[in-house]
Amino acid sequence: MTKINNGVVIILLGLLHTNFTLSNDGFGSIIKNFNESYFFHINNGLNELPATTGITNFETMATFWFFYFGLFLIILGILLYYVEKEMKRIPHSFTISYTLVVLVGCYMIPNSGMTFLMLPHAVFMLIYNYFRGKTKLKKIL
Repeated sequence: MTKINNGVVIILLGLLHTNFTLSNDGFGSIIKNFNESYFFHINNGLNELPATTGITNFETMATFWFFYFGLFLIILGILLYYVEKEMKRIPHSFTISYTLVVLVGCYMIPNSGMTFLMLPHAVFMLIYNYFRGKTKLKKIL
């Protein structure tokens, strides 16, 4: 039986994130506007700060960060895939850090994929890795 790697799960989450950004149901129309400027001048930069209504284009900002977070998840998943493949166990410090980052994201945007998809995966990784480490420690002793 083939075991699903945690890196693959994060890659899939990143692909879903990026796909939603590019789809017509997501931010597709805003991405088309980015394309008109060759993805160079997509907002007014520092002129939009501080972030306030009427000054900041929140749709553009959300689209930008949604897209790049998806790319970040894909890269993180690839790295995690190879770490897990070579080491057979994810470093516990990574699972703790990942869980803390996901918890902050859940607090900031509670009705999102961070809460419904990434939090269960982070908790699974944390618990599974903890018990996997305990089992290996018993084999050594």
